[in-house]
Amino acid sequence: MNAALKSLMAAAAACADMAHAAPPVSLHPDNPHYFLFRGRPTLLISSGEHYGALLNAEFDCKKYLDTLAEDGLNLTRTFSGVYAEPAGAFNIACNTLAPASGQLLCPWARSDTPGYAGGGCKFDLEKWDPEYFKRLHQFVSYAAQKGVVVEFTLFCTMYSDEMWNLSPMNASNNVNGIGGVGRLDVFTGSDPRLFECQKQLVRKIVRELAPYDNVMYEICNEPYFNNVQDSWQRAVSAVITETEKELGVSHLITQNIANQRKKITDPDPNVSVFNFHYAFPPDTVAENYALNKPIGDNETGFNGTADGHYRMEAWCFILSGGALFNNLDYSFAVGFEDGTYDFPRDSQPGGGGPALRRQLGFLASFMSRIDFVKMSPAGNAFSAEASGGGKPVQAALRAANGVIAAYVKDAASCRAVMPEQFCRAEWFDAVQCRQLETVPRHRAENGIAVLNVPQGGSGEYALILTPVSQPQQNSGPKNN
Repeated sequence: MNAALKSLMAAAAACADMAHAAPPVSLHPDNPHYFLFRGRPTLLISSGEHYGALLNAEFDCKKYLDTLAEDGLNLTRTFSGVYAEPAGAFNIACNTLAPASGQLLCPWARSDTPGYAGGGCKFDLEKWDPEYFKRLHQFVSYAAQKGVVVEFTLFCTMYSDEMWNLSPMNASNNVNGIGGVGRLDVFTGSDPRLFECQKQLVRKIVRELAPYDNVMYEICNEPYFNNVQDSWQRAVSAVITETEKELGVSHLITQNIANQRKKITDPDPNVSVFNFHYAFPPDTVAENYALNKPIGDNETGFNGTADGHYRMEAWCFILSGGALFNNLDYSFAVGFEDGTYDFPRDSQPGGGGPALRRQLGFLASFMSRIDFVKMSPAGNAFSAEASGGGKPVQAALRAANGVIAAYVKDAASCRAVMPEQFCRAEWFDAVQCRQLETVPRHRAENGIAVLNVPQGGSGEYALILTPVSQPQQNSGPKNN
């Protein structure tokens, strides 16, 4: 390790110790469905790039993180560099996970032997790359300054031979002869040398990122494809846990469970956050709520390129009791780290852009208005109805004191159970990002408040209902 990198690491550690004396982002002690970050109840809400911010040497990480923070977002998901994609994969234009020739940054150092499939020399899996770790510290420390949590994804399933042929773990791409297996055996532990190399990588990353309070470790992206073994995932989570125990720190470990939904029946005890992809409708939150752990929807896509579906997915997931939402935002690209890339609307497998990020920032702002740690899914205490017999979209949380926070789309009216004769109703427009109106005292007849949705808005609304006690009647002056 050179002197410059040692100095940078020391400075990063000192910055973390001084500026962020609080422990790393953790489960909230009063309600472990949510997070505690820097002493505050926290939801993680974002619309981030396609996971190549760190590994793509041409990507301006600082401008990207500035953009997230300016939009009121607090999460980014980033891949480690052991997985990359060829240009054009999944029909993604300007894919940050597909670095230009020779531009892949990886934890392992380059050798002097030419022949890496992605351009440049092969990798030496027995040496670490100082430039990679310099960039890693710059990325995570700047994210910490911006209040952005980094979900660091260690590995990713090999979807096809194209991806495996680009991995430094493939024997054809390193000088060590490690990884002489097919892509279906990469994450099984069946190759002792490859497995040991993977574990050494995990230990190295965990040691490097130990000082930071804004890091969570995701074991593997979409391990439910292509033979990623559960035993291998548990071995990786155990390495994280054991290494952190030696270091005296504890960061959350996240696990990607399934696309859409799945009931978790045998959770890894080392895992604290369970993530799903494309989780609309958000049924998986209710199915796994009894785990008393945060449930996340940390990738969206494949529902067109317009904002509408992804905005609705976010509001419904969070207002159903989810704790983490990350929209996959294709408006971020090399040269467009401010999120203004105008991607092809007829072929891109997802959406994103400034308007959607602003709307997701408004969702985060809305949630900061309520004490969500004291809330849980509202169930039958809230319902919405559409005019003409249609079916509206709805999601709601409720506190024990009767406060309700809700989202409705295509609704004409709402019904809510209230413990008092009156309630205050605050209406917000989820598309226009503004408060519409406040009704200070709305009557609840026989414990039920029936409210008509506002007129003239976008059709997507958020609502906060707060019970209001009946004022004591003045019986006139007392006779003395």
